[in-house]
Amino acid sequence: MQVKKTYQNINPEMLYDEVQDLVLKQGATLGERKLETYSLPGGSSHVSRATITFKMQGREGKAEKECIRIHIIGSAVSETKMMLDIDEKLFLPANVSVLEEDLDFIFGSYEIK
Repeated sequence: MQVKKTYQNINPEMLYDEVQDLVLKQGATLGERKLETYSLPGGSSHVSRATITFKMQGREGKAEKECIRIHIIGSAVSETKMMLDIDEKLFLPANVSVLEEDLDFIFGSYEIK
Protein backbone atom coordinates (compact mmCIF):
# COMPACT_ATOMS: atom_id res chain seq x y z
CA MET A 1 0.00 0.00 0.00
CA GLN A 2 1.15 3.53 -0.68
CA VAL A 3 0.21 6.71 1.14
CA LYS A 4 1.12 9.96 -0.61
CA LYS A 5 0.97 13.41 0.93
CA THR A 6 1.95 16.87 -0.32
CA TYR A 7 2.59 19.70 2.13
CA GLN A 8 3.09 23.44 1.67
CA ASN A 9 5.54 25.59 3.66
CA ILE A 10 6.85 22.82 5.90
CA ASN A 11 10.46 22.04 6.69
CA PRO A 12 11.28 18.60 5.19
CA GLU A 13 13.75 17.88 7.99
CA MET A 14 11.04 18.44 10.60
CA LEU A 15 8.66 16.15 8.70
CA TYR A 16 11.45 13.56 8.52
CA ASP A 17 11.99 13.64 12.29
CA GLU A 18 8.32 13.70 13.21
CA VAL A 19 7.21 10.87 10.90
CA GLN A 20 10.09 8.77 12.24
CA ASP A 21 8.84 9.26 15.80
CA LEU A 22 5.24 8.49 14.80
CA VAL A 23 6.18 5.19 13.14
CA LEU A 24 8.37 4.17 16.08
CA LYS A 25 5.38 4.86 18.34
CA GLN A 26 3.52 2.11 16.42
CA GLY A 27 6.08 -0.52 17.42
CA ALA A 28 8.38 -0.55 14.40
CA THR A 29 12.16 -0.45 14.73
CA LEU A 30 14.39 1.91 12.82
CA GLY A 31 16.21 0.54 9.79
CA GLU A 32 18.18 2.89 7.56
CA ARG A 33 18.12 6.71 7.59
CA LYS A 34 19.39 8.98 4.88
CA LEU A 35 18.98 12.75 4.61
CA GLU A 36 20.63 14.80 1.86
CA THR A 37 20.40 18.48 1.02
CA TYR A 38 20.91 19.98 -2.43
CA SER A 39 21.33 23.64 -3.38
CA LEU A 40 19.02 25.00 -6.05
CA PRO A 41 20.38 27.09 -8.93
CA GLY A 42 21.01 30.58 -7.64
CA GLY A 43 21.95 29.23 -4.20
CA SER A 44 19.17 31.06 -2.35
CA SER A 45 17.37 27.90 -1.22
CA HIS A 46 17.79 24.17 -1.03
CA VAL A 47 15.89 20.91 -1.49
CA SER A 48 16.05 18.05 0.99
CA ARG A 49 15.74 14.39 0.09
CA ALA A 50 15.22 11.75 2.77
CA THR A 51 14.62 8.03 3.01
CA ILE A 52 13.78 6.13 6.19
CA THR A 53 13.11 2.42 6.55
CA PHE A 54 11.44 0.61 9.42
CA LYS A 55 11.24 -3.06 10.34
CA MET A 56 8.80 -5.26 12.21
CA GLN A 57 9.16 -8.73 13.64
CA GLY A 58 8.00 -11.38 11.18
CA ARG A 59 5.42 -13.96 12.14
CA GLU A 60 6.33 -16.81 14.47
CA GLY A 61 9.52 -15.14 15.63
CA LYS A 62 11.03 -14.84 12.18
CA ALA A 63 13.66 -12.20 11.53
CA GLU A 64 12.67 -8.56 11.23
CA LYS A 65 11.58 -7.49 7.77
CA GLU A 66 11.14 -4.06 6.23
CA CYS A 67 7.57 -2.90 6.81
CA ILE A 68 7.73 0.76 5.76
CA ARG A 69 9.94 2.80 3.47
CA ILE A 70 9.36 6.55 3.58
CA HIS A 71 10.52 8.98 0.91
CA ILE A 72 10.47 12.73 1.52
CA ILE A 73 11.56 15.39 -0.94
CA GLY A 74 10.96 19.10 -0.85
CA SER A 75 11.81 22.56 0.32
CA ALA A 76 10.59 24.64 3.26
CA VAL A 77 9.81 27.52 0.89
CA SER A 78 7.58 25.49 -1.45
CA GLU A 79 6.15 21.96 -1.53
CA THR A 80 7.31 18.90 0.34
CA LYS A 81 6.13 15.49 -0.85
CA MET A 82 6.07 12.32 1.20
CA MET A 83 5.41 8.78 0.06
CA LEU A 84 5.04 5.84 2.44
CA ASP A 85 5.45 2.34 0.98
CA ILE A 86 3.80 0.05 3.53
CA ASP A 87 3.76 -3.75 3.80
CA GLU A 88 0.33 -4.32 5.36
CA LYS A 89 1.22 -7.88 6.35
CA LEU A 90 3.81 -6.52 8.78
CA PHE A 91 2.51 -3.01 9.56
CA LEU A 92 -1.16 -3.77 10.11
CA PRO A 93 -4.01 -1.62 8.74
CA ALA A 94 -4.89 -0.51 12.29
CA ASN A 95 -1.34 0.86 12.68
CA VAL A 96 -1.61 2.59 9.30
CA SER A 97 -4.87 4.19 10.39
CA VAL A 98 -3.36 5.55 13.63
CA LEU A 99 -0.30 6.80 11.75
CA GLU A 100 -2.48 8.64 9.22
CA GLU A 101 -4.58 10.17 12.02
CA ASP A 102 -1.44 11.40 13.78
CA LEU A 103 -0.03 12.84 10.53
CA ASP A 104 -3.32 14.58 9.80
CA PHE A 105 -3.51 16.03 13.31
CA ILE A 106 0.03 17.42 13.23
CA PHE A 107 0.43 18.34 9.56
CA GLY A 108 -3.16 18.54 8.28
CA SER A 109 -3.19 22.33 8.08
CA TYR A 110 -0.11 22.21 5.79
CA GLU A 111 -1.44 19.49 3.49
CA ILE A 112 -2.41 20.29 -0.09
CA LYS A 113 -5.52 18.28 -0.93
